[in-house]
Amino acid sequence: MYAIIQTGGKQYKVEPGMTIKVEKLSGEVGEQVRFDRVLMVSDGSDIKIGQPTVEGAVVYGRVVEQGRGRKIIVFKYKRRKNYRRKKGHRQYYTSVRIETIGTDADKEHGLDEIEQ
Repeated sequence: MYAIIQTGGKQYKVEPGMTIKVEKLSGEVGEQVRFDRVLMVSDGSDIKIGQPTVEGAVVYGRVVEQGRGRKIIVFKYKRRKNYRRKKGHRQYYTSVRIETIGTDADKEHGLDEIEQ
């Protein structure tokens, strides 16, 4: 079973047990996060495609790490004008382990209280 979710302006293909790095989300390590912008859900033979999202589909995960990525250098240069600008940047990210792919009805049955 897998799903395609949207978060932070990007789309991710996720499966239960998978760990992904997404744009920074609020929450401490160990807290549960919920992705409700699910664009597609597939469980082998049955595929549900949303327009734009699948109605009632939810993906639950748990925050594994809050961190910063590698440093990138932004260098601007104009030849023969003595113009040079050097700037560094480290993007914040949240590492999330995907636990379940389900529906809102699953939450009523206690699936949001899953421990690792």
